[in-house]
Amino acid sequence: MVIVPLQVGGVVGGVVGLLFLLVVIAAVWQAVEIVDATEKKALTVFGEYRKLLEPGINFIPPFVSQTHAFDMRTQTLDVPRQEAITRDNSPVTADAVVYIKVMDARKAYLEVDDYKTAVSNLAQTTLRAVLGDMELDDTLNKRQEINARIRKELDEPTDEWGIRVESVEVREVNPSKDVQQAMEQQTSAERRRRAMILEAQGERRSAVEEAEGEKQSNIIRAQGEKQSQILEAQGDAISTVLRAKSAESMGERAIIDKGMETLENIGMGDSSTFILPQELTSLVGRYGEHLTGSNVQEKESLNSLDFDAETREMLGLDDIEDILGQIDEAAALDTEAMEEEAEKIMSGDTEPDIQSADDVVAEADDEMADAVAETEESG
Repeated sequence: MVIVPLQVGGVVGGVVGLLFLLVVIAAVWQAVEIVDATEKKALTVFGEYRKLLEPGINFIPPFVSQTHAFDMRTQTLDVPRQEAITRDNSPVTADAVVYIKVMDARKAYLEVDDYKTAVSNLAQTTLRAVLGDMELDDTLNKRQEINARIRKELDEPTDEWGIRVESVEVREVNPSKDVQQAMEQQTSAERRRRAMILEAQGERRSAVEEAEGEKQSNIIRAQGEKQSQILEAQGDAISTVLRAKSAESMGERAIIDKGMETLENIGMGDSSTFILPQELTSLVGRYGEHLTGSNVQEKESLNSLDFDAETREMLGLDDIEDILGQIDEAAALDTEAMEEEAEKIMSGDTEPDIQSADDVVAEADDEMADAVAETEESG
């Protein structure tokens, strides 16, 4: 009768001891809180905020404590696509990405329910407001300005939540399909306009260059004609001077020949009495001296076989090759000068000085008249 109660009491004691051991183990497990290096945790005891738990092992009151973890790294929030009407009444859609970081976990826990949702909703409304305050062209071109304005609008409220907005990036801003088609047509028309302008400019440049080339060709052609007329006039002047000098030097010879013909006609007549002028007898004497070679009296012999030194000097027969060489040299020099002048004209360094054909002929006539006058004076 006594043994049974003792056995029952031993079993109950074992159960109680086991339960106590389990409670101790659970209490130790609840009292130890491990915080990751990238986190901080807010500690509440009986619902009251106590402190922030730093990374590592932390001991907290068991069974009555709660912790709320906050990632201290930079986090990315996607802002869903938003529709907005620009200031010039053009519908656009846009989405963005917001980069945030928890700077004060206590404020993030106490001041806002869910900081991620709060920041995302605030970014959406701010994005619509910024787009609605801009022109359509500005929304498409001023992406950096949109980013800066959204970040500025988010900074003040998020600072009260212990959150810092590090960056805002608008990914896409798309106008409506009708606006896109109108923009494509405008772009196509602008490209066609530029192509037409470039083509017109090319044709104008080609016409200008063609006219300039024709102008230079005409200048060179006129210079060539001018030089040809000058050389031709110079040749005619030299030829005229030579003929004049030759006629002058051949005058005495022609008189002698004519006198010999007259003597021959007299000899063939029937009369035996002849009256000869003194000049004719002098010519006959000179002619006979020339034929017989007699040296009875020193007189100038008649040289019908060749020009004497004075006549050759007057005619310039000994210098005829030099004269021709000078003419060729002048022609070659003028040709080189023409080429140099044409190059200068084509490069635009000088203006062409072209004389008319009448002026060139007039100058040649003047030169020929001067040469004839000099010949008459020397004769």
